[in-house]
Amino acid sequence: MKMILFRRFRVLILMVFLIACTMHIMIDLLPKLEKRATGPSTGNSGCSCSHRPSEEPQSWGQQRARAGAESGWPNKHTLRILQDFSNEPSSNLSSHSLEKADKTEAFKSMEPYAQDGEGKRRFIQEASVNTHLPGGGASRLAALFEHSLYRSALPALTEEDTLFNVNTDIRFNPKAAENQEWQSEGNEEEEYTPTGEPSADSYPNWLKFHIGINRYELYSRHNPVIESLLKDLVSQRITSVAMKSGGTQLKLIMTFQNYGQALFKPMKQTREQETPPDFFYFSDFERHNAEIAAFHLDRILDFRRVPPVAGRLVNMTKEIRDVTRDKKLWRTFFVSPANNICFYGECSYYCSTEHALCGKPDQIEGSLAAFLPDLALAKRKTWRNPWRRSYHKRKKAEWEVDPDYCEEVKQTPPYDSGTRLLDIMDMTIFDFLMGNMDRHHYETFEKFGNETFIIHLDNGRGFGKHSHDEISILVPLSQCCRVKKSTHLRLQLLAKEDYKLSGLMEESLLRDRLTPVLIQPHLEAMDRRLRIVLKVLSDCVEREGFDSVVEDDLEPDSTRDATAPRR
Repeated sequence: MKMILFRRFRVLILMVFLIACTMHIMIDLLPKLEKRATGPSTGNSGCSCSHRPSEEPQSWGQQRARAGAESGWPNKHTLRILQDFSNEPSSNLSSHSLEKADKTEAFKSMEPYAQDGEGKRRFIQEASVNTHLPGGGASRLAALFEHSLYRSALPALTEEDTLFNVNTDIRFNPKAAENQEWQSEGNEEEEYTPTGEPSADSYPNWLKFHIGINRYELYSRHNPVIESLLKDLVSQRITSVAMKSGGTQLKLIMTFQNYGQALFKPMKQTREQETPPDFFYFSDFERHNAEIAAFHLDRILDFRRVPPVAGRLVNMTKEIRDVTRDKKLWRTFFVSPANNICFYGECSYYCSTEHALCGKPDQIEGSLAAFLPDLALAKRKTWRNPWRRSYHKRKKAEWEVDPDYCEEVKQTPPYDSGTRLLDIMDMTIFDFLMGNMDRHHYETFEKFGNETFIIHLDNGRGFGKHSHDEISILVPLSQCCRVKKSTHLRLQLLAKEDYKLSGLMEESLLRDRLTPVLIQPHLEAMDRRLRIVLKVLSDCVEREGFDSVVEDDLEPDSTRDATAPRR
Protein backbone atom coordinates (compact mmCIF):
# COMPACT_ATOMS: atom_id res chain seq x y z
CA MET A 1 0.00 0.00 0.00
CA LYS A 2 2.82 2.36 0.92
CA MET A 3 4.59 1.61 -2.36
CA ILE A 4 1.44 2.44 -4.34
CA LEU A 5 1.05 5.79 -2.52
CA PHE A 6 4.71 6.58 -3.07
CA ARG A 7 4.42 5.86 -6.81
CA ARG A 8 1.29 8.01 -7.07
CA PHE A 9 3.11 10.86 -5.29
CA ARG A 10 6.02 10.64 -7.73
CA VAL A 11 3.62 10.67 -10.70
CA LEU A 12 1.89 13.75 -9.22
CA ILE A 13 5.20 15.57 -8.81
CA LEU A 14 6.15 14.70 -12.38
CA MET A 15 2.83 16.01 -13.71
CA VAL A 16 3.20 19.29 -11.82
CA PHE A 17 6.69 19.67 -13.24
CA LEU A 18 5.47 19.02 -16.79
CA ILE A 19 2.61 21.51 -16.39
CA ALA A 20 5.03 24.16 -15.12
CA CYS A 21 7.38 23.59 -18.04
CA THR A 22 4.49 23.80 -20.48
CA MET A 23 3.34 27.12 -18.99
CA HIS A 24 6.85 28.61 -19.23
CA ILE A 25 7.14 27.52 -22.86
CA MET A 26 3.74 29.04 -23.66
CA ILE A 27 4.70 32.31 -21.97
CA ASP A 28 7.89 32.50 -24.03
CA LEU A 29 6.10 31.66 -27.31
CA LEU A 30 3.06 33.91 -26.75
CA PRO A 31 4.73 37.19 -27.90
CA LYS A 32 6.01 35.53 -31.09
CA LEU A 33 2.58 34.10 -31.85
CA GLU A 34 0.93 37.47 -31.25
CA LYS A 35 3.51 39.18 -33.44
CA ARG A 36 2.89 36.64 -36.24
CA ALA A 37 -0.86 37.01 -35.84
CA THR A 38 -0.64 40.82 -36.11
CA GLY A 39 1.76 40.85 -39.05
CA PRO A 40 2.05 43.33 -41.93
CA SER A 41 -1.61 42.97 -42.80
CA THR A 42 -2.62 44.91 -39.71
CA GLY A 43 -0.33 47.82 -40.53
CA ASN A 44 2.00 47.32 -37.60
CA SER A 45 5.67 48.11 -38.08
CA GLY A 46 6.85 44.92 -36.40
CA CYS A 47 7.69 46.54 -33.06
CA SER A 48 4.49 46.29 -31.08
CA CYS A 49 6.24 46.76 -27.76
CA SER A 50 5.85 50.50 -27.91
CA HIS A 51 2.55 52.27 -27.56
CA ARG A 52 1.33 55.66 -28.49
CA PRO A 53 0.93 58.33 -25.83
CA SER A 54 -2.85 58.16 -26.07
CA GLU A 55 -2.92 54.42 -25.50
CA GLU A 56 -2.69 52.49 -22.26
CA PRO A 57 0.62 50.70 -21.65
CA GLN A 58 0.63 47.05 -22.66
CA SER A 59 1.45 44.22 -20.33
CA TRP A 60 4.97 44.86 -19.07
CA GLY A 61 5.76 41.17 -19.33
CA GLN A 62 4.82 41.17 -23.02
CA GLN A 63 6.82 44.36 -23.64
CA ARG A 64 9.95 42.99 -22.00
CA ALA A 65 9.64 39.61 -23.76
CA ARG A 66 9.23 41.29 -27.15
CA ALA A 67 12.08 43.72 -26.54
CA GLY A 68 14.35 40.83 -25.62
CA ALA A 69 13.29 38.77 -28.64
CA GLU A 70 13.90 41.66 -31.07
CA SER A 71 17.12 43.09 -29.67
CA GLY A 72 18.77 39.75 -29.04
CA TRP A 73 19.41 40.30 -25.31
CA PRO A 74 18.46 39.17 -22.77
CA ASN A 75 17.16 36.00 -24.43
CA LYS A 76 14.63 35.03 -21.77
CA HIS A 77 12.76 37.02 -19.10
CA THR A 78 9.99 35.29 -17.24
CA LEU A 79 7.06 37.07 -15.63
CA ARG A 80 8.26 35.96 -12.21
CA ILE A 81 11.62 37.72 -12.73
CA LEU A 82 9.88 40.87 -13.96
CA GLN A 83 7.58 40.97 -10.95
CA ASP A 84 10.55 40.92 -8.59
CA PHE A 85 12.49 43.32 -10.80
CA SER A 86 11.65 46.60 -9.02
CA ASN A 87 13.10 45.29 -5.74
CA GLU A 88 16.64 45.07 -7.07
CA PRO A 89 19.03 47.23 -5.01
CA SER A 90 20.53 50.23 -6.78
CA SER A 91 24.26 50.43 -7.30
CA ASN A 92 26.65 53.32 -6.82
CA LEU A 93 28.62 52.30 -9.90
CA SER A 94 28.14 54.20 -13.15
CA SER A 95 27.90 52.55 -16.51
CA HIS A 96 30.45 53.30 -19.21
CA SER A 97 28.99 55.22 -22.15
CA LEU A 98 28.10 53.10 -25.15
CA GLU A 99 28.59 55.12 -28.27
CA LYS A 100 27.94 52.49 -30.93
CA ALA A 101 24.85 53.43 -32.93
CA ASP A 102 21.93 51.02 -33.01
CA LYS A 103 21.09 49.66 -36.45
CA THR A 104 17.41 48.94 -35.76
CA GLU A 105 14.57 50.12 -37.97
CA ALA A 106 13.81 53.86 -37.80
CA PHE A 107 10.94 55.08 -35.66
CA LYS A 108 8.80 58.01 -36.58
CA SER A 109 10.09 61.36 -35.36
CA MET A 110 8.18 62.85 -32.50
CA GLU A 111 5.82 65.67 -33.39
CA PRO A 112 6.04 69.03 -31.64
CA TYR A 113 3.78 69.55 -28.72
CA ALA A 114 2.14 72.28 -26.70
CA GLN A 115 0.77 72.67 -23.22
CA ASP A 116 -2.93 72.88 -22.52
CA GLY A 117 -4.66 74.49 -19.56
CA GLU A 118 -4.40 71.38 -17.39
CA GLY A 119 -0.61 71.27 -17.71
CA LYS A 120 -0.59 68.15 -19.93
CA ARG A 121 1.31 67.92 -23.21
CA ARG A 122 -0.49 67.24 -26.46
CA PHE A 123 0.88 66.86 -29.96
CA ILE A 124 0.33 69.63 -32.50
CA GLN A 125 1.80 70.70 -35.79
CA GLU A 126 5.00 72.70 -35.68
CA ALA A 127 4.49 76.44 -35.72
CA SER A 128 7.08 78.90 -36.94
CA VAL A 129 8.77 81.05 -34.33
CA ASN A 130 7.12 84.46 -34.11
CA THR A 131 9.63 87.27 -34.43
CA HIS A 132 7.28 89.72 -32.72
CA LEU A 133 6.30 90.14 -29.12
CA PRO A 134 2.89 88.90 -27.92
CA GLY A 135 1.71 92.52 -27.72
CA GLY A 136 2.42 93.06 -31.39
CA GLY A 137 5.63 95.08 -30.98
CA ALA A 138 8.94 94.40 -32.66
CA SER A 139 11.25 91.77 -31.23
CA ARG A 140 13.37 93.15 -28.41
CA LEU A 141 15.72 90.21 -28.75
CA ALA A 142 16.43 91.02 -32.40
CA ALA A 143 16.98 94.66 -31.48
CA LEU A 144 19.38 93.63 -28.72
CA PHE A 145 21.53 91.56 -31.06
CA GLU A 146 21.65 94.52 -33.49
CA HIS A 147 22.96 96.82 -30.76
CA SER A 148 26.52 98.07 -31.22
CA LEU A 149 27.64 96.17 -28.09
CA TYR A 150 26.65 92.94 -29.86
CA ARG A 151 28.31 93.81 -33.17
CA SER A 152 31.97 94.11 -32.15
CA ALA A 153 34.36 92.18 -34.36
CA LEU A 154 36.84 89.53 -33.28
CA PRO A 155 40.56 89.73 -34.03
CA ALA A 156 41.62 88.07 -37.26
CA LEU A 157 41.71 84.30 -36.74
CA THR A 158 44.78 82.26 -37.57
CA GLU A 159 45.17 78.49 -37.68
CA GLU A 160 46.27 78.60 -34.06
CA ASP A 161 43.06 80.39 -33.10
CA THR A 162 40.67 77.79 -34.53
CA LEU A 163 40.02 74.47 -32.85
CA PHE A 164 40.00 72.58 -36.17
CA ASN A 165 41.35 73.26 -39.61
CA VAL A 166 38.55 72.13 -41.89
CA ASN A 167 40.87 71.82 -44.91
CA THR A 168 43.24 69.25 -43.39
CA ASP A 169 42.08 67.96 -40.04
CA ILE A 170 38.38 67.25 -40.49
CA ARG A 171 36.87 64.86 -43.01
CA PHE A 172 33.32 63.57 -43.00
CA ASN A 173 32.20 61.30 -45.81
CA PRO A 174 28.41 61.01 -45.87
CA LYS A 175 28.60 57.92 -48.07
CA ALA A 176 30.40 56.09 -45.26
CA ALA A 177 27.21 56.20 -43.19
CA GLU A 178 24.48 53.67 -43.73
CA ASN A 179 21.76 56.16 -42.85
CA GLN A 180 22.00 59.34 -44.91
CA GLU A 181 18.65 60.84 -43.93
CA TRP A 182 20.36 63.87 -42.43
CA GLN A 183 21.52 65.02 -45.87
CA SER A 184 19.43 67.67 -47.54
CA GLU A 185 17.69 66.51 -50.67
CA GLY A 186 18.56 68.05 -54.02
CA ASN A 187 22.15 68.96 -53.07
CA GLU A 188 23.87 65.74 -54.07
CA GLU A 189 26.07 67.42 -56.69
CA GLU A 190 27.26 70.00 -54.15
CA GLU A 191 28.36 67.51 -51.52
CA TYR A 192 31.85 67.06 -52.90
CA THR A 193 34.49 69.50 -54.00
CA PRO A 194 36.31 69.04 -57.36
CA THR A 195 39.03 67.19 -55.43
CA GLY A 196 36.53 64.49 -54.49
CA GLU A 197 36.38 65.51 -50.82
CA PRO A 198 33.15 66.44 -49.03
CA SER A 199 32.47 70.18 -48.79
CA ALA A 200 31.82 71.81 -45.43
CA ASP A 201 28.25 72.63 -46.48
CA SER A 202 27.41 68.91 -46.51
CA TYR A 203 28.51 68.39 -42.90
CA PRO A 204 25.80 67.80 -40.27
CA ASN A 205 25.03 70.76 -38.01
CA TRP A 206 26.81 69.29 -34.98
CA LEU A 207 30.05 69.05 -36.97
CA LYS A 208 29.65 72.59 -38.28
CA PHE A 209 29.25 73.72 -34.67
CA HIS A 210 32.50 71.97 -33.72
CA ILE A 211 34.38 73.47 -36.66
CA GLY A 212 33.24 76.98 -35.68
CA ILE A 213 34.84 76.90 -32.21
CA ASN A 214 37.79 79.26 -31.85
CA ARG A 215 39.97 80.88 -29.20
CA TYR A 216 37.45 83.62 -28.41
CA GLU A 217 34.02 82.00 -28.59
CA LEU A 218 32.17 78.70 -28.59
CA TYR A 219 29.99 79.95 -31.46
CA SER A 220 29.58 83.25 -33.29
CA ARG A 221 26.76 85.68 -32.54
CA HIS A 222 24.74 85.31 -35.73
CA ASN A 223 25.68 81.78 -36.71
CA PRO A 224 22.62 80.14 -38.38
CA VAL A 225 24.05 76.70 -37.59
CA ILE A 226 23.13 77.14 -33.91
CA GLU A 227 19.42 77.49 -34.67
CA SER A 228 19.62 74.49 -36.99
CA LEU A 229 21.44 72.49 -34.30
CA LEU A 230 18.74 73.36 -31.75
CA LYS A 231 16.13 71.99 -34.16
CA ASP A 232 18.19 68.83 -34.64
CA LEU A 233 18.24 68.24 -30.89
CA VAL A 234 14.44 68.02 -30.79
CA SER A 235 13.76 66.34 -34.14
CA GLN A 236 16.59 63.92 -34.90
CA ARG A 237 15.77 60.25 -34.39
CA ILE A 238 17.48 58.79 -31.32
CA THR A 239 19.37 55.64 -32.29
CA SER A 240 21.26 54.81 -29.09
CA VAL A 241 21.11 55.66 -25.37
CA ALA A 242 23.57 54.98 -22.57
CA MET A 243 24.19 56.24 -19.05
CA LYS A 244 26.95 58.78 -18.62
CA SER A 245 29.67 57.60 -16.28
CA GLY A 246 30.49 59.76 -13.26
CA GLY A 247 28.36 62.47 -11.74
CA THR A 248 26.03 62.44 -8.77
CA GLN A 249 22.74 62.23 -10.66
CA LEU A 250 21.47 60.30 -13.67
CA LYS A 251 22.38 61.66 -17.10
CA LEU A 252 22.02 59.89 -20.44
CA ILE A 253 24.11 60.08 -23.60
CA MET A 254 21.85 60.08 -26.66
CA THR A 255 23.14 59.40 -30.16
CA PHE A 256 21.17 60.62 -33.18
CA GLN A 257 20.74 59.30 -36.69
CA ASN A 258 23.29 61.82 -38.03
CA TYR A 259 25.85 60.52 -35.48
CA GLY A 260 25.64 63.64 -33.33
CA GLN A 261 25.40 63.21 -29.56
CA ALA A 262 23.76 65.11 -26.72
CA LEU A 263 23.57 64.91 -22.94
CA PHE A 264 20.03 64.28 -21.71
CA LYS A 265 18.95 65.44 -18.25
CA PRO A 266 15.43 64.21 -17.43
CA MET A 267 12.84 66.22 -15.55
CA LYS A 268 13.02 65.63 -11.78
CA GLN A 269 10.98 68.56 -10.43
CA THR A 270 8.20 70.77 -11.65
CA ARG A 271 8.94 74.39 -12.51
CA GLU A 272 7.09 75.64 -9.43
CA GLN A 273 9.07 73.58 -6.91
CA GLU A 274 11.71 75.61 -5.08
CA THR A 275 14.72 74.18 -3.33
CA PRO A 276 13.75 73.60 0.34
CA PRO A 277 15.46 76.12 2.64
CA ASP A 278 17.14 73.35 4.67
CA PHE A 279 18.75 71.74 1.59
CA PHE A 280 22.47 72.13 1.00
CA TYR A 281 23.41 73.26 -2.49
CA PHE A 282 25.16 69.94 -3.16
CA SER A 283 22.12 67.85 -2.24
CA ASP A 284 19.65 69.64 -4.50
CA PHE A 285 18.16 68.11 -7.65
CA GLU A 286 19.50 69.13 -11.03
CA ARG A 287 16.83 70.82 -13.13
CA HIS A 288 16.42 70.22 -16.84
CA ASN A 289 14.81 73.63 -17.37
CA ALA A 290 17.80 75.31 -15.70
CA GLU A 291 20.08 73.86 -18.39
CA ILE A 292 17.81 75.27 -21.10
CA ALA A 293 17.48 78.70 -19.46
CA ALA A 294 21.25 78.88 -18.84
CA PHE A 295 21.97 78.58 -22.56
CA HIS A 296 19.58 81.43 -23.37
CA LEU A 297 20.90 83.63 -20.56
CA ASP A 298 24.50 83.00 -21.64
CA ARG A 299 23.65 84.09 -25.18
CA ILE A 300 21.80 87.23 -24.03
CA LEU A 301 24.81 88.21 -21.91
CA ASP A 302 26.92 87.68 -25.08
CA PHE A 303 29.26 85.24 -23.35
CA ARG A 304 28.41 82.36 -25.70
CA ARG A 305 30.20 79.81 -23.52
CA VAL A 306 27.34 77.33 -22.97
CA PRO A 307 26.90 74.59 -25.62
CA PRO A 308 23.48 74.71 -27.36
CA VAL A 309 20.68 73.22 -25.23
CA ALA A 310 17.08 72.47 -26.21
CA GLY A 311 14.12 70.93 -24.41
CA ARG A 312 12.52 67.76 -25.76
CA LEU A 313 9.63 65.51 -24.84
CA VAL A 314 11.00 61.97 -25.05
CA ASN A 315 9.12 58.71 -25.37
CA MET A 316 10.74 56.57 -22.66
CA THR A 317 9.68 53.33 -24.32
CA LYS A 318 10.59 53.91 -27.97
CA GLU A 319 13.40 56.43 -27.56
CA ILE A 320 15.20 55.14 -24.46
CA ARG A 321 14.34 51.58 -23.45
CA ASP A 322 13.98 50.06 -26.91
CA VAL A 323 17.17 51.60 -28.35
CA THR A 324 19.57 51.30 -25.42
CA ARG A 325 22.42 48.80 -25.42
CA ASP A 326 23.17 49.60 -21.80
CA LYS A 327 21.96 46.56 -19.86
CA LYS A 328 22.30 48.32 -16.51
CA LEU A 329 19.94 51.05 -17.67
CA TRP A 330 17.55 48.62 -19.38
CA ARG A 331 17.14 46.58 -16.21
CA THR A 332 15.91 49.57 -14.18
CA PHE A 333 12.69 50.05 -16.15
CA PHE A 334 9.42 49.13 -14.45
CA VAL A 335 5.73 50.04 -14.36
CA SER A 336 4.53 52.13 -11.44
CA PRO A 337 1.26 51.49 -9.55
CA ALA A 338 -0.21 54.37 -11.58
CA ASN A 339 0.55 52.37 -14.74
CA ASN A 340 3.30 54.78 -15.84
CA ILE A 341 6.64 53.70 -17.30
CA CYS A 342 9.54 54.48 -14.93
CA PHE A 343 13.29 53.96 -14.69
CA TYR A 344 16.02 55.03 -12.28
CA GLY A 345 19.39 54.03 -13.75
CA GLU A 346 22.60 53.98 -11.73
CA CYS A 347 24.43 56.96 -10.20
CA SER A 348 25.86 58.19 -6.90
CA TYR A 349 22.64 59.79 -5.63
CA TYR A 350 18.93 59.65 -6.37
CA CYS A 351 19.09 56.48 -8.46
CA SER A 352 16.63 54.09 -6.79
CA THR A 353 13.00 53.09 -7.02
CA GLU A 354 12.22 55.84 -4.48
CA HIS A 355 13.65 58.45 -6.86
CA ALA A 356 12.51 56.88 -10.13
CA LEU A 357 11.79 59.01 -13.18
CA CYS A 358 8.26 58.33 -14.39
CA GLY A 359 6.47 59.36 -17.56
CA LYS A 360 2.82 60.12 -18.27
CA PRO A 361 2.40 57.33 -19.24
CA ASP A 362 5.76 57.10 -21.00
CA GLN A 363 6.47 60.73 -22.03
CA ILE A 364 9.10 62.64 -20.06
CA GLU A 365 10.59 66.09 -20.42
CA GLY A 366 14.31 66.67 -20.54
CA SER A 367 17.10 68.94 -21.73
CA LEU A 368 19.45 67.94 -24.53
CA ALA A 369 22.85 69.65 -24.54
CA ALA A 370 24.95 69.31 -27.68
CA PHE A 371 28.23 67.48 -27.14
CA LEU A 372 31.54 69.28 -27.44
CA PRO A 373 34.19 67.70 -29.72
CA ASP A 374 35.51 64.35 -28.58
CA LEU A 375 38.43 64.57 -26.17
CA ALA A 376 40.53 62.49 -28.54
CA LEU A 377 40.21 65.29 -31.12
CA ALA A 378 40.14 68.36 -28.88
CA LYS A 379 41.52 67.90 -25.39
CA ARG A 380 40.10 70.03 -22.60
CA LYS A 381 41.75 71.05 -19.38
CA THR A 382 39.80 71.02 -16.12
CA TRP A 383 40.49 73.79 -13.61
CA ARG A 384 39.47 74.03 -9.99
CA ASN A 385 37.38 77.14 -9.37
CA PRO A 386 39.35 79.39 -6.94
CA TRP A 387 36.06 80.23 -5.22
CA ARG A 388 34.96 76.61 -4.99
CA ARG A 389 32.76 75.85 -2.00
CA SER A 390 33.81 73.38 0.68
CA TYR A 391 31.01 70.88 -0.05
CA HIS A 392 30.94 70.17 3.67
CA LYS A 393 28.12 70.69 6.14
CA ARG A 394 30.32 72.46 8.70
CA LYS A 395 33.63 73.51 7.15
CA LYS A 396 34.06 76.74 5.22
CA ALA A 397 36.28 77.44 2.25
CA GLU A 398 39.25 79.78 2.53
CA TRP A 399 37.59 82.57 0.54
CA GLU A 400 34.68 82.57 3.04
CA VAL A 401 36.94 83.50 5.98
CA ASP A 402 39.70 85.55 4.30
CA PRO A 403 38.52 88.94 2.92
CA ASP A 404 41.87 89.39 1.10
CA TYR A 405 41.67 86.03 -0.64
CA CYS A 406 41.51 87.62 -4.10
CA GLU A 407 44.98 89.13 -3.65
CA GLU A 408 46.37 85.61 -3.38
CA VAL A 409 44.47 84.53 -6.48
CA LYS A 410 45.82 87.47 -8.49
CA GLN A 411 49.37 86.27 -7.84
CA THR A 412 48.66 82.68 -8.90
CA PRO A 413 48.87 81.54 -12.56
CA PRO A 414 46.85 81.68 -14.74
CA TYR A 415 45.08 84.51 -12.90
CA ASP A 416 48.20 86.71 -12.73
CA SER A 417 48.02 87.58 -16.44
CA GLY A 418 45.66 87.53 -19.39
CA THR A 419 41.88 87.61 -19.07
CA ARG A 420 41.28 84.51 -16.94
CA LEU A 421 40.39 86.44 -13.77
CA LEU A 422 37.98 88.64 -15.74
CA ASP A 423 36.38 85.50 -17.21
CA ILE A 424 35.90 84.22 -13.66
CA MET A 425 34.05 87.49 -12.90
CA ASP A 426 31.82 86.89 -15.94
CA MET A 427 31.08 83.38 -14.71
CA THR A 428 30.33 84.75 -11.22
CA ILE A 429 27.75 87.20 -12.60
CA PHE A 430 26.27 84.46 -14.77
CA ASP A 431 25.90 82.11 -11.77
CA PHE A 432 24.44 84.81 -9.51
CA LEU A 433 21.72 85.68 -12.00
CA MET A 434 20.76 81.98 -12.02
CA GLY A 435 21.31 81.38 -8.31
CA ASN A 436 23.81 78.59 -9.09
CA MET A 437 26.09 77.74 -6.11
CA ASP A 438 27.54 74.56 -7.65
CA ARG A 439 30.44 75.90 -9.74
CA HIS A 440 33.29 73.75 -8.45
CA HIS A 441 35.27 73.34 -11.70
CA TYR A 442 35.44 74.80 -15.17
CA GLU A 443 37.08 73.73 -18.44
CA THR A 444 39.07 75.26 -21.29
CA PHE A 445 40.33 73.89 -24.61
CA GLU A 446 43.91 72.76 -24.16
CA LYS A 447 44.99 73.89 -27.64
CA PHE A 448 44.49 77.57 -26.78
CA GLY A 449 46.49 77.47 -23.55
CA ASN A 450 45.55 80.11 -20.95
CA GLU A 451 44.51 82.73 -23.52
CA THR A 452 40.98 81.54 -24.14
CA PHE A 453 37.45 81.58 -22.73
CA ILE A 454 35.92 79.49 -19.94
CA ILE A 455 33.31 76.88 -20.93
CA HIS A 456 30.17 77.19 -18.78
CA LEU A 457 29.15 73.54 -18.37
CA ASP A 458 26.75 71.85 -15.94
CA ASN A 459 24.21 74.52 -14.98
CA GLY A 460 21.50 72.18 -13.67
CA ARG A 461 21.50 73.58 -10.14
CA GLY A 462 20.52 77.06 -11.23
CA PHE A 463 17.05 78.56 -10.88
CA GLY A 464 16.35 76.62 -7.70
CA LYS A 465 15.10 79.59 -5.63
CA HIS A 466 13.38 82.69 -6.93
CA SER A 467 12.53 84.05 -3.48
CA HIS A 468 16.14 84.18 -2.27
CA ASP A 469 19.26 85.86 -3.65
CA GLU A 470 22.44 84.04 -2.61
CA ILE A 471 24.83 86.97 -2.11
CA SER A 472 27.78 84.65 -1.37
CA ILE A 473 27.92 83.80 -5.09
CA LEU A 474 29.05 87.41 -5.71
CA VAL A 475 32.01 87.20 -3.30
CA PRO A 476 34.60 86.90 -6.14
CA LEU A 477 33.26 90.12 -7.67
CA SER A 478 33.13 92.03 -4.39
CA GLN A 479 36.61 90.82 -3.32
CA CYS A 480 38.39 91.45 -6.63
CA CYS A 481 36.38 94.45 -7.88
CA ARG A 482 37.27 93.71 -11.51
CA VAL A 483 35.02 93.45 -14.57
CA LYS A 484 35.32 93.75 -18.35
CA LYS A 485 34.06 96.98 -19.85
CA SER A 486 31.97 95.05 -22.37
CA THR A 487 30.30 93.06 -19.58
CA HIS A 488 29.69 96.21 -17.52
CA LEU A 489 28.06 98.04 -20.44
CA ARG A 490 25.86 95.07 -21.34
CA LEU A 491 24.66 94.72 -17.75
CA GLN A 492 23.73 98.41 -17.75
CA LEU A 493 21.93 97.94 -21.06
CA LEU A 494 19.95 94.94 -19.76
CA ALA A 495 18.85 96.99 -16.75
CA LYS A 496 17.06 99.50 -18.99
CA GLU A 497 13.34 99.16 -19.63
CA ASP A 498 13.78 98.83 -23.41
CA TYR A 499 16.11 95.85 -22.97
CA LYS A 500 14.82 94.42 -19.72
CA LEU A 501 16.53 91.12 -18.95
CA SER A 502 13.36 89.32 -17.88
CA GLY A 503 11.54 90.33 -21.07
CA LEU A 504 14.43 89.23 -23.27
CA MET A 505 14.66 85.88 -21.48
CA GLU A 506 10.92 85.34 -21.78
CA GLU A 507 11.02 86.06 -25.51
CA SER A 508 14.08 83.89 -26.09
CA LEU A 509 12.63 80.94 -24.15
CA LEU A 510 9.44 81.05 -26.24
CA ARG A 511 11.47 79.41 -28.99
CA ASP A 512 12.00 76.27 -26.94
CA ARG A 513 9.59 73.34 -27.30
CA LEU A 514 9.08 73.07 -23.53
CA THR A 515 7.89 76.64 -23.10
CA PRO A 516 7.26 78.01 -20.52
CA VAL A 517 10.76 77.05 -19.39
CA LEU A 518 10.80 79.41 -16.38
CA ILE A 519 7.90 80.64 -14.29
CA GLN A 520 7.44 84.40 -13.90
CA PRO A 521 9.00 84.68 -10.39
CA HIS A 522 12.32 83.38 -11.75
CA LEU A 523 12.24 85.95 -14.55
CA GLU A 524 11.57 88.75 -12.10
CA ALA A 525 14.34 87.47 -9.81
CA MET A 526 16.88 87.98 -12.60
CA ASP A 527 15.97 91.68 -12.85
CA ARG A 528 16.36 92.02 -9.10
CA ARG A 529 19.72 90.24 -9.10
CA LEU A 530 20.96 92.34 -12.00
CA ARG A 531 20.40 95.47 -9.93
CA ILE A 532 22.38 93.87 -7.08
CA VAL A 533 25.32 93.15 -9.42
CA LEU A 534 25.35 96.75 -10.64
CA LYS A 535 25.22 97.98 -7.04
CA VAL A 536 28.28 95.86 -6.14
CA LEU A 537 30.18 97.24 -9.13
CA SER A 538 29.10 100.77 -8.26
CA ASP A 539 30.46 100.36 -4.75
CA CYS A 540 33.73 99.03 -6.18
CA VAL A 541 34.07 102.02 -8.52
CA GLU A 542 33.34 104.45 -5.70
CA ARG A 543 35.93 102.75 -3.47
CA GLU A 544 38.75 102.05 -5.98
CA GLY A 545 38.06 104.22 -9.00
CA PHE A 546 36.62 103.44 -12.42
CA ASP A 547 39.92 102.68 -14.16
CA SER A 548 40.95 100.23 -11.45
CA VAL A 549 37.68 98.30 -11.66
CA VAL A 550 36.66 98.34 -15.32
CA GLU A 551 39.08 96.72 -17.79
CA ASP A 552 38.72 98.12 -21.31
CA ASP A 553 38.45 95.09 -23.59
CA LEU A 554 36.70 96.94 -26.43
CA GLU A 555 39.76 98.73 -27.79
CA PRO A 556 41.48 96.55 -30.43
CA ASP A 557 44.93 97.84 -29.42
CA SER A 558 44.32 97.37 -25.70
CA THR A 559 47.18 95.29 -24.31
CA ARG A 560 46.95 96.23 -20.66
CA ASP A 561 47.46 93.45 -18.14
CA ALA A 562 44.10 92.16 -16.89
CA THR A 563 45.24 91.89 -13.28
CA ALA A 564 47.98 94.49 -12.90
CA PRO A 565 47.12 97.25 -10.40
CA ARG A 566 46.38 100.60 -11.99
CA ARG A 567 46.09 104.11 -10.68
